[in-house]
Amino acid sequence: MKKYILPLYLIASLIMFVACDHIADDERLIHVPMQPAKRVVLLEDFTGQQCVNCPKGSEVIEQLQEAYPDNVIAVGIHGGPLGFKGNSVNIGLATDLGDTYYNHWELEYQPVGLINRHGAVNYTDWTKGVKEELEKESPLEMELTATLQEHQVHVIVKETALRAGISGNVQVWLLEDDITALQKMPDGSVNKTYVHNHVLRAAINGTWGEECAPSEGETLTQDYQQTIDDTWNTSNLSVVAFVYNDSGVLQAIKTTIEKQ
Repeated sequence: MKKYILPLYLIASLIMFVACDHIADDERLIHVPMQPAKRVVLLEDFTGQQCVNCPKGSEVIEQLQEAYPDNVIAVGIHGGPLGFKGNSVNIGLATDLGDTYYNHWELEYQPVGLINRHGAVNYTDWTKGVKEELEKESPLEMELTATLQEHQVHVIVKETALRAGISGNVQVWLLEDDITALQKMPDGSVNKTYVHNHVLRAAINGTWGEECAPSEGETLTQDYQQTIDDTWNTSNLSVVAFVYNDSGVLQAIKTTIEKQ
């Protein structure tokens, strides 16, 4: 019986080889979808130095960022009817850019927020809105680096699509923290030593960003430069980037600026 073992083994191997050789090309590889990315929520806080309730909105943001330190990005957009552009005595943080955004979204009061751009939300409902967004999956992964050389910030943004059909705009903003400037308070007083954080200073790649439509698995890269105003404290600057479309913000990312 032993003399038949080897031939039978060879015959079985040959059958397996022939069977494998006839697998169609489109059946050899199985497409495995990329896993969704961890969601980061963008909260656009439309605020103003003449807004008595805006400090309450800032308190909500502080609580959210304490609870979700890596998942909530806040941007303070100064403008609108309660914004203050400054005078010879006091620093103003409102900008024409802030007014543009306020008017574009047809906002009617302050403070009011956009949570991943799903419509205006009163500050009393920000916590609920952020929690709902954190439960969603993101179809994008993003990378962001920012370096400072003299008076120029060099920004590199990367977006990787985790599924097909991703399209929108990539937006890049420059923020500043720890700005001491006046603020009207809930009791009606004026606090001239109030500290403002995550204040929008500039739209690095234009008011509405630029088109971004990576194919599934593809990584797109953008390279930007931003001149720093002499009144900005470079030690307190950061950069935020996000991708959005008509359905809202798909993903966001923030980084500090490395000095070289």
